[in-house]
Amino acid sequence: MSIQGGNSSSFMSDINVTPLVDVMLVLLIIFMVTAPMMMQGVNVSLPKTTSKALPAEKEHLIITIDRSQQVYINDYKVSLEALQLKLKRIYEGRRDRKVYLRADKGVPYGVVVRVMAEVKNAGVEKLGMVTEPMKETAKRQK
Repeated sequence: MSIQGGNSSSFMSDINVTPLVDVMLVLLIIFMVTAPMMMQGVNVSLPKTTSKALPAEKEHLIITIDRSQQVYINDYKVSLEALQLKLKRIYEGRRDRKVYLRADKGVPYGVVVRVMAEVKNAGVEKLGMVTEPMKETAKRQK
């Protein structure tokens, strides 16, 4: 196209990517900062014990029972009725069948025993209980 006045110019067809890159970098930084805050898992108040921590050679499956008696496999909610079937599918073809159980201290003992029975019926060989260590001052007072 030509414009009257003697100057011949055409439309600029290049996209200016600098603002796009700036926005993307800002979004990347925001997501990098907020992502660790979103990965909290299930909140439980663990019972306190005086036992020492066991060495963990690798990550194992963690079953959590929260205060409202909801059951989770790692961070995924599952019903008590479906727990055995899910565990069987997870451990299908695996040799090492270890599970750690975290239960809120306010959960009734009967609920914990039912979950433990479902875990054992799924073929899990070793079931570990996760607790929180007591503080040194509380140990000395006893």
